[in-house]
Amino acid sequence: MAATTQEPQALDHANLLATLRFSQQAPMILGGKGGLQDDPETYDRLEQLFFSCLQTGDDRSALQCLEQLTRRFGASNERVQGLRGLYQEAVAGNQSDLEECLRKYDEAISENPMNVPILKRRISLLRSMSRPAEAIGALVDLLKAIPTDSESWCELGDLYQSEGMTSQAIFCLEEALLLVPNAWNIHARLGEVLYISACSSEGETSTQLLDRSIRYFCRSVELCDHYLRGLYGLALATSSFSKGNHSNDLQKPASGVVGNIVSKESFEKLHDFATAELRSIVEHRSLNLQQWEYAQGELIAAKELLDRLGKSS
Repeated sequence: MAATTQEPQALDHANLLATLRFSQQAPMILGGKGGLQDDPETYDRLEQLFFSCLQTGDDRSALQCLEQLTRRFGASNERVQGLRGLYQEAVAGNQSDLEECLRKYDEAISENPMNVPILKRRISLLRSMSRPAEAIGALVDLLKAIPTDSESWCELGDLYQSEGMTSQAIFCLEEALLLVPNAWNIHARLGEVLYISACSSEGETSTQLLDRSIRYFCRSVELCDHYLRGLYGLALATSSFSKGNHSNDLQKPASGVVGNIVSKESFEKLHDFATAELRSIVEHRSLNLQQWEYAQGELIAAKELLDRLGKSS
């Protein structure tokens, strides 16, 4: 499930090619002479091969990986149980098979209520089966038991946001940042949620949310130089101020913000900085085939934003 357990994620073109190449090595890795070396690196690689094979549809090789891991660590190992659940979900042919996976998860949890890999797989399955209310309830219960799981806070925030519960999503992401304050991607994600909330609000509330959004985007870029997603958000969020919107509210202090609100002139400078950085990144990476393939979608989105901002200025 996104942000809470390791599993196949959506792949861009470059990552898909790399994953495909790795999965094609399965016969050599699994059938090598002398068998597998018994060391942590070997089994980490075997687990990654398992994920790659599932992502590329090589269920047979994925099962071989799973069987190797089971022989080494035992069927009762919680991580192995989570991987087996993921495999069974991947090969499920219909809704009835998924319901059977869910039943097995419930059975495993009844035997061990703190089997975290199974708890997380169950939450992921509930979400994929379009049962967000149950997934949210399960995540809340998990976080009551393990409140220091930052990834689960992010997952819960994402679920709340998908259900239009923006204030709850903001709270969850703030909790995650208390645990991992230097996670630039979470700062950017919180900036995005605040920006979305600002766009659906009016008056002073909208300005306050937009101000907070910009601050989180700034922090993400401060923590990670040339962070495309943070710069994209910063350019988009500051465009409102650079065009003169919200100017009447700029001198009003934003709730929850320490210190004085940033001036309109500072926001304009931030906008110029973000757009200049974005333009530089797009131009540089567009000339590098490997970098272009690695983040093609993000680069196209950045270019479209720059074109749109250029036309509106």
